[in-house]
Amino acid sequence: MTRPLIRDPQAIPIVGIDDALPPIDPARLTAAAVRERFARTLDWVPEFTGDGRLADRAPAAASVLMPLVEREQGLTVLLTQRTAHLRDHAGQVSFPGGRAEATDADAVDTALRETEEEVGLARSHIEVVGALHPYSTVTNFVVTPVVGLVRPGFELTLDAFEVAEAFEVPLAFLMTPANHRRHRFELDGISRQFLSMDWKGLGADGAQRRFFIWGATASMLRNLYRFLAA
Repeated sequence: MTRPLIRDPQAIPIVGIDDALPPIDPARLTAAAVRERFARTLDWVPEFTGDGRLADRAPAAASVLMPLVEREQGLTVLLTQRTAHLRDHAGQVSFPGGRAEATDADAVDTALRETEEEVGLARSHIEVVGALHPYSTVTNFVVTPVVGLVRPGFELTLDAFEVAEAFEVPLAFLMTPANHRRHRFELDGISRQFLSMDWKGLGADGAQRRFFIWGATASMLRNLYRFLAA
């Protein structure tokens, strides 16, 4: 189904907050616990598998890295703010990643290559622990979210063409559904719904600002919540 384009997601009304769902137990949000969870085979169902087709083009394989940085105060998620001039998902908060290339060995290789190209995070700092269910975006990318634990001590070098900024959000904040808000948008009888997570934290320049996490990125984070909760 073709979906209406959302140009200003922050202006879309909030129709619900998922505070009835429990937060993930902090004991499950350590590097050891995440590693152990991916090592186990447990039935779970992703809540979101895609958000409908908007782009009129053939599906393309892509991967993103969900980088969980092992900070002393707990795991954080490294995210990027895309530059405003990009063709796809301009200005949005996203995971590092992109389209698969013919030279990539697999989805993991795509995620690691794209991460190094976009933010300069070398794969030598990343321990891949697993992947979540693929997610289909409105731009018709079939995205594999690859989850990796990131050892501190790295230095980022951003690709200025694609990435305006990189920042970190505590995993505990993102794995607390009371911070998950539901939005509904309707146009010409067609509706779209999406999640958002509104994070207020420090930018790369040390200044306090608001980061609006929504769309595919928020949906994949919600799927990570379901995975860790199972």
